[in-house]
Amino acid sequence: MNVPAPLRLGVLFGDPRLPYAYGPYGRIGPQELEAAAEARRVLAALPGVTLRVFDDHERLIDDLRADPPELAVNLCDNGYCNRLELEANIPALLELFEIPYTGTGGAAMGLSRDKAAVRALAASLGVAVPEERTIDLSDPTPALPERYPAVIKPNDGCGSIGMEPDCVVEDAHQAQAYLRRLAGSGAAWVLAQEYLPGAEYTVGLVGNPATGLLVLPALVVDYTALPPELPPILSYGSKVDPASPYYQALRFAPAQLSEEKRSAMEVAARRLFARVGARDYARVDFREDLRGVPRLLDFNNHPSWGPDGKLAMMAGYAGYSYADLLERIVRAALDRYAASGRVIGRRD
Repeated sequence: MNVPAPLRLGVLFGDPRLPYAYGPYGRIGPQELEAAAEARRVLAALPGVTLRVFDDHERLIDDLRADPPELAVNLCDNGYCNRLELEANIPALLELFEIPYTGTGGAAMGLSRDKAAVRALAASLGVAVPEERTIDLSDPTPALPERYPAVIKPNDGCGSIGMEPDCVVEDAHQAQAYLRRLAGSGAAWVLAQEYLPGAEYTVGLVGNPATGLLVLPALVVDYTALPPELPPILSYGSKVDPASPYYQALRFAPAQLSEEKRSAMEVAARRLFARVGARDYARVDFREDLRGVPRLLDFNNHPSWGPDGKLAMMAGYAGYSYADLLERIVRAALDRYAASGRVIGRRD
């Protein structure tokens, strides 16, 4: 699979010059900077490609207006000016300037931040979902989970924000304490979700329904090395803090699945991808209930794109290198635009 050449690509990252509240460093951390450097190297090495990096957000609007790429590779999952709540502003800005780009559009990206809305869409498609209730933290006496154990998390969170060991609650007292903690952090709406005790899986997708959507081999999260006093969850620390026991203990491996279970998750992932309006790539997380039924945990239409991320791991399970993965994402966007009548670069 090759991209048309010549092709002027622009790649968008978070801004390493600006503060960044996500993670322990106060700025974009060294692991993400290394991932950006590798993505930049891989994209620049594509045959016939010339690459420009757009990572100065104070100049981003002027730079895009002055030198628009033929295709923008949107790898900025930090949000405009490194504000996570403005993640959807990056694709919105590219649309404003009519610059073609990889990945999901701003409207669908905004929708996917609303976990309760995504769950409702999933349920309407027949996708298995956990029992859940939405809690308004502005209520003087907010509702509590209907059953325990339960997981309490922000409705509009991303990157496992709000997923701390104490988010798994065993009774009303623990639930009230964690609700107070989230209210103090500024959360407005939270979810109380049944705790699913089984195996946790991730399914990756690359492409688009109309031009070919590849489902990658599923990944399973290995919690066996986690200290037993900690609940097995993908916590905030597991994503960003090298000092966290979650970061140190969690491992990932190819999932060994029955054909029935593999097919069920693949069908669910495909349906959600299409219904939510994802484009080019996404990741869907599931966890088994007591009966072994995988239920939807999360839909991520702008997942981690780095060489050590779960999407790259799953691509590796399918025999694709990291360079293959990025090339497939670029090609998926080019094919998507071509299918709508907008040909970018020279077509083979």
